[in-house]
Amino acid sequence: MRAVVTGGAGFIGYNLVASLRSDGSDVLVVDNLSAGDRRVPLLEQVDARLEQIDITDPSLAGVIGQYRPDVVFHLAAQIDVRVSVADPVKDANINIAGTLAVLEAARAVGARFVFTSSGGCIYGEAEEPPVDESATGRPTSPYGISKRVIADYLHFYALTHGLRSVVLALANVYGPGQDPSGESGVVAMFAGRLLAGERCYIYGDGSATRDYVYVSDVVDAFKTAATLGDGELFNIGTGAETSVSELYGLMKGITGSDLEPIFADARPGELQRSALDARKAAKILGWAPKVPLEEGLRLTVDSFR
Repeated sequence: MRAVVTGGAGFIGYNLVASLRSDGSDVLVVDNLSAGDRRVPLLEQVDARLEQIDITDPSLAGVIGQYRPDVVFHLAAQIDVRVSVADPVKDANINIAGTLAVLEAARAVGARFVFTSSGGCIYGEAEEPPVDESATGRPTSPYGISKRVIADYLHFYALTHGLRSVVLALANVYGPGQDPSGESGVVAMFAGRLLAGERCYIYGDGSATRDYVYVSDVVDAFKTAATLGDGELFNIGTGAETSVSELYGLMKGITGSDLEPIFADARPGELQRSALDARKAAKILGWAPKVPLEEGLRLTVDSFR
């Protein structure tokens, strides 16, 4: 398989690239390296080609057109909910206009398109998680809006151009290699600070819940979506709610820390409860999470050590 991975120098993207390369696929990484270049040597180690280019750059179509991939995994995005609230125009320029540019490039070469969505943000505030793909709640941030609207564009491209696509709505992805300072993963942030003997911040009262899914399980979902599930939206999560305070307690035990957290004001646009029902992915993709939370947390902390 010939694959393009946008955002392939990011946390999830690099793990996907490394797994694709281990299977013998040819991979072109498209990344502007705005989040840093620390994974560039890792991409070189797995012999993945890197094009340092922004997804909004007009030359992107030529890069993808020359490569002629079988599938485009689109992970590049503006990922910070707070940034989207403060600057919705910037968020839309990257997450809507930028995605359409990648989508047009994929259409031009007849490539399959696998889109990375947000399983929490697109459904809005859930009264009784876990939510399935039929949930009709409204997003509470421009980030969530930008992710949700792409599904409608994909429907248009399928009807008009016959483009084959899949949307994966991810829960909170964590695992070894996540950057505690720049990739908004609370597990990585807690691990980095606790192992350094520093107190952690919890925004709100600690009761907010999330669904934490291990990165290798997410990579498996992407690879399966490369061939199955045409025109479908799939939740990729565990279905289990874990509060921030519960997560902190688990990580205190794993790291051996006795530090108490610092509670700060809740951040605008953030959800109170979120967990995903992934039974549709199990039925159609044959996908299910394999790594339990505590095991995944131990593996992540060990990698930080």
